[in-house]
Amino acid sequence: MKPWILAALMALAAQPALADRPGAERCAAGLQPLGQQLFTRALPGVLGGAAIPDALRSAAMSLVMSGAVSRDAARTAAESAGPCLAMARPG
Repeated sequence: MKPWILAALMALAAQPALADRPGAERCAAGLQPLGQQLFTRALPGVLGGAAIPDALRSAAMSLVMSGAVSRDAARTAAESAGPCLAMARPG
């Protein structure tokens, strides 16, 4: 293998994974309304570097504490929103 090809491959491998924000938005569009709401609330935190479970917990906490949704409904919605948030997460 030519040295420049090897160097190019190594440089590409060292690049961080790019976030797929449009793909994440498409993913979230297919969620139930509560999942979409949690995705929207948690996205800024995830983009800011927060762990996905922490961002979802924070997003769901006020809804659960206010009685707007049950803990089980929030958990189910958060589980469905998690993979969409993972697509949006840089690196």
